[in-house]
Amino acid sequence: MTRLEFQTEIACKPQTLWHCLWEPENYKKWTSVFCAGSYYQTEQFAQGSRIHLLTPEGDGMYSIIDRLEENHILVFRHLGELKNFEEQQMKEDQEVWGNALESYEITPTENGVKLTVLVDTADKYLAFMNDLFVKSMQILKEMAESEQKTKTSP
Repeated sequence: MTRLEFQTEIACKPQTLWHCLWEPENYKKWTSVFCAGSYYQTEQFAQGSRIHLLTPEGDGMYSIIDRLEENHILVFRHLGELKNFEEQQMKEDQEVWGNALESYEITPTENGVKLTVLVDTADKYLAFMNDLFVKSMQILKEMAESEQKTKTSP
């Protein structure tokens, strides 16, 4: 397991970026680089809640929202894989995902915010994650800066 780190500066307020990250329709946009139609399901978007991060076919990860401070940080603790919308029992070769973390931290800066993403990943996915997280963060940056401009326009 390797922990990857990605950062980008975004000219927006923390609330704007938070909305772009976690509002369901916005989430679909920036995660589309990983899989078109990606979405999440949870009974409650709150710390301690179970969340499913899904493809349209029902594959993905099931996780716990380990930490949530609105407009500041969200941490997923990945517990395992989903196949056909069903949580899979962990097998020895899948244990790599058990308790892997993925965090999104928003830090105010002089010109907006800095987004820092940390993601634990299996070594076989390093190239995939390095490529697609950079692309997803560019989409987030464009979305948040556009939304911020709209909010501040007369």
